[in-house]
Amino acid sequence: MASKKVSVILPVYNVENYLRKCLDTITGQTLREIEIICVDDGSTDSSAQILDEYAKKDRRIKVFHQKNAGAGAARNLGMQYAGGKYLSFLDSDDFFETDMLEKAYCQAEQYQAELVVFRSDQYLTEKEEFQPMLWTLRMREVPPYAPFNHRQMTDNIFKVFVGWAWDKLFLKSFVEEKNLAFQEQRTSNDLLFVFSAVVLAKRIAVIDDILAHQRRDAKDSLSKTREKSWGCFYDALTALKKRLKNEGIYEEVERDYINYALHFSLWNLNTLAEPTKTLLKEKLLKEWFRELGITGRNENYFYIKSEYQQYIQLTNEKI
Repeated sequence: MASKKVSVILPVYNVENYLRKCLDTITGQTLREIEIICVDDGSTDSSAQILDEYAKKDRRIKVFHQKNAGAGAARNLGMQYAGGKYLSFLDSDDFFETDMLEKAYCQAEQYQAELVVFRSDQYLTEKEEFQPMLWTLRMREVPPYAPFNHRQMTDNIFKVFVGWAWDKLFLKSFVEEKNLAFQEQRTSNDLLFVFSAVVLAKRIAVIDDILAHQRRDAKDSLSKTREKSWGCFYDALTALKKRLKNEGIYEEVERDYINYALHFSLWNLNTLAEPTKTLLKEKLLKEWFRELGITGRNENYFYIKSEYQQYIQLTNEKI
């Protein structure tokens, strides 16, 4: 293909039950001028064979194999081979509306956007039901015009969008200019990439349509085994803070960052099972709340009072 409009980068790890559905909704996109870069992350099921099968049928598909290193490493590898004007990072157990890439590409082109964000919902695998996720794109907090940047958002800039990559389209030259990369860790590996892009982009556009479907309740879901990587969220937050400071914009967004750091810390704590839940609580109270800048702030500093109250309750508990 002489002109690749979008490079789709797809990390794949042991998703044989969902991979065909995912690939069918990518190869069936109404935007045809795409390449599909699939990175098999050391799968031990039939995922690698399925990828090779699809690659034989569609010349737009390129398959790379690596030892298991996580989705972040797989996305970084895929970026090395991407030749499209825009980058789309999808998850291999999800599926997508067939006009997703066309709508995102046209929006990006219309506004010369470095970042385009669209809506998504959840697909509950076991119930075979779709469930809204209105909080993934808070339209009230973005201006009624495009393009815009984070300074025109009216709420915590780290809560307007979610820190995952698959409901967004990124301008490749912007990603390269800002040297954006995914953290090579088991979970929360896209937070640094996404929120760095949100803060650094000068031209952002949104699409108020559901274009992606996140599969949930799958028994082999990575999110159900976060007990193996319960500290990754903290590593992501500290890396983001470092990037913001290096860009000279931390002071400008400090309050938003600290509010988000409390929110994400509590979310991880509240969704972990024992015994790692207690391990995380001890780490937060002894070190991480302080290192994230949360300790010593009064109630008025925090946007969500219930989160502040839980934080106070935790600090009053004996460990």
